[in-house]
This record gives sequence, C-alpha cells and structure tokens, in this order.
Amino acid sequence: MRVIVWGINYAPEFTGIAPHSVALCEFLRARGVDAEMITAFAYYPSWEKRPEDRARLFRTDMINGVPVHRSWQFVPARVSSLRRIFHEASFVFTSTFRILALPRADVYVLVSPPLSLGVAGWLVGKIKRAPFVFHVQDMQPDAAVGLGMLKASWFTKALYALEAFAYRKAARVSGITRGMLKNFRGKGVPEEKLVYFPNAIALSDRAPSPELGEFRDRHGFARGEFLAIYAGNLGVKQGLEVLLETSPLLRDRKIRLVICGDGAQRETLARRVREMKLPNVSMLPLQEGRDYQALLVDADVCFITQQAGAGNSFFPSKLLGLLAESKPVVTVAAPECELALSLLEGNFGVNVPPGQPAELAALLDSLASDPVRLAEYGAAGRRYVQQFEKTRVFDNFLEELADVP
Repeated sequence: MRVIVWGINYAPEFTGIAPHSVALCEFLRARGVDAEMITAFAYYPSWEKRPEDRARLFRTDMINGVPVHRSWQFVPARVSSLRRIFHEASFVFTSTFRILALPRADVYVLVSPPLSLGVAGWLVGKIKRAPFVFHVQDMQPDAAVGLGMLKASWFTKALYALEAFAYRKAARVSGITRGMLKNFRGKGVPEEKLVYFPNAIALSDRAPSPELGEFRDRHGFARGEFLAIYAGNLGVKQGLEVLLETSPLLRDRKIRLVICGDGAQRETLARRVREMKLPNVSMLPLQEGRDYQALLVDADVCFITQQAGAGNSFFPSKLLGLLAESKPVVTVAAPECELALSLLEGNFGVNVPPGQPAELAALLDSLASDPVRLAEYGAAGRRYVQQFEKTRVFDNFLEELADVP
C-alpha cells in the first residue's frame, strides 16, 4: 500500500501539528506501508524559515526513513489574515506541482489547515485516479469568524464553500475530536464518511526525566515558588492576555506565571509585561527536547488557554503530553467546548471561563496550598490519556485507509 501525507507542517518543527504528521508517517513505514510526506520548509512557530531554506524551491529530505518532499512557501514577517491566506495558498500551489511529479499513491491523506488543500487534493485525485482523506486538525473558517479575525462577507462565504467542497469530494473526512465529527454532521457530511482520528501519544519507552529543579535553577526560579506554566504557540487563539491580567492579583503570593513559546503574539505579550511591570511573570523562549522535559518536571500546574470564540472543537495536542507526565492542568476555555468537557470527564484539572482573571487567581492561590489535590489531578490525567495511546489510534486509522475505495 502506498500513502502520501500532504500537509504544511513536519519535522524539524516540534510543536503544533507537525509531531502528529511525523508520528503518522513513521508508524505507516514501520507497518510496511510505502509512506511519503509532502510538506513545506520548516517555519513554525517562529514564522521564519531557516537561512539554508530561504532560497530553495524544492528539496527532498530523508527523516527517520520517511522521504520528505519540501516545497517553497511564502512566510510573512508579520502575520495577518491576508498574509496567512497567501502563505497557505503559496504552499498549496507549489506542492501540487511537486506531488504530481511523484508516483501515484493508493490514497492521499490531506492535513488541514490549509483548507484549500481540499481543492488541490481533488485535482490531484482526478489526475492520478486516487482517493483522498481530508484530515481536519482545526476548523479554520469557524475559528477565524468566531475570533473576529474575519467578518461575514463574500470572502467567508467562499471559505465555507471551499470547506464544503473538500468534505464532498473526500472519500473520508477525519477529525481529532468527537465534537469535530458532530460539527461535520451539522455541515452535511454523511456518517459513512466520518472517521475519528485523534492525536496520539507514545506512552511506553519514554526517555528518563531530568532531575527535579533543573528548570528552576537554569532560570533562577526559587525552589519554593509555585510555577504555573504555559508552553506553546503564542497566537491570538490562545488568549494569553488573561494570564497578564491575573498576575497583579497574585503579587503577594509565591506564585510565578511562566510563558514559554513563540508565535505571532510574542512581541505584543512581552511589551504588555513590560508596560504592566509584572515581577511575577517570566517570558522564556520555546523549550524543546530535554529543556521541555525539565520544564514539565518542575511545573506545579500547566495552562492551556483558549480565546473566547475560538471554536468548540478546540483540543490542543500538547494536552496529551502534559497528561502523560501526570501534570495537573488549568484550562481557560468556554465551558461547552471540547477541551473543557474533556477536563470535566477526566477530572485532571479545573477550567476557568475566558475573561475571568479574579477567578483564575483564586484558583491558583487555592492549588498552591493543596498538593494532595494536585497529585489527584495528575494521577487522573495519566489514566485519561491511555485512550490516546499511539499504536491503538494509528492501527485504527490504518484500517480505515485500507477500506478507502
């Protein structure tokens, strides 16, 4: 069986969608599937290509046995809705030519966003006479409209038309949450097309954890401080302003809010920290590898935040890694969204609605003096994450691919 996975993110990117495309391709190769990846040159989450990639149109890398075919894409220095659209469109355009030059696959797996990959996948499928699976990691039009990044107009109608076209032409439509599948049904996708394909995590053969205190010592955080940490993409969707608004309410407590990451909102957040003169907020670069593991060891609680209006299907992949490490989680999200409902089901933390800094501050103050409660949340998270074990999830998806007509 030959499978080509087609998406804009892949290694060496280590956050966001990329790790899951990597895991899928490497799993397929391990199962004897002839799997290859069509992707862009690495840019996320810093929104900057590496110097050696900037003048390249195409290149093929071999990463852990997976052929990775890269295509040029425009990467804006400043991210806006219009520039993001051009960024995605440029990748879809160049990568379509690249994929047409490769031998035909039995099935193509398209990872969205970009949403416009659906049209390209249909075109390639027509030429190559092969079906495609449209795998949705983010309900892009719904989130953009909900966040106010796009207003109702002819353009949003065009985006929804693109979305409907992709769902109609795909042999299967897969999503990472049950809420996404419900959303697809509401958009008219037939039940027989729907596939539940959540992000997954390897729970065995994990590397030994760094020593307790390594992260604190490196960054000058006191051993007695309660560390509440956000680590990941710093974008509009994350709504991280609420952490800055919470900080002044905790000035007299030994509680430090740490924001680690990169993204479109990093400079804005850093400027706000300086303007507000927040001594109990620290901003650090994106942590990777052992540094990220050391962060998790020393974190007392980890944040996952979501801006109001970002969509009810939001379920960040990094949650699985936090639960696998038995970390208590504090979410900031609408109570009816997938993230908050999962937390309620798994009882691995507490959710606070967006825009409630006083409630968030009171919660952190309570948790800082309740280690038993924190330990209970951590143990519950470790139990909850078992359902996302990589082998089980990917084997189920491989069966679905084998059944694609």
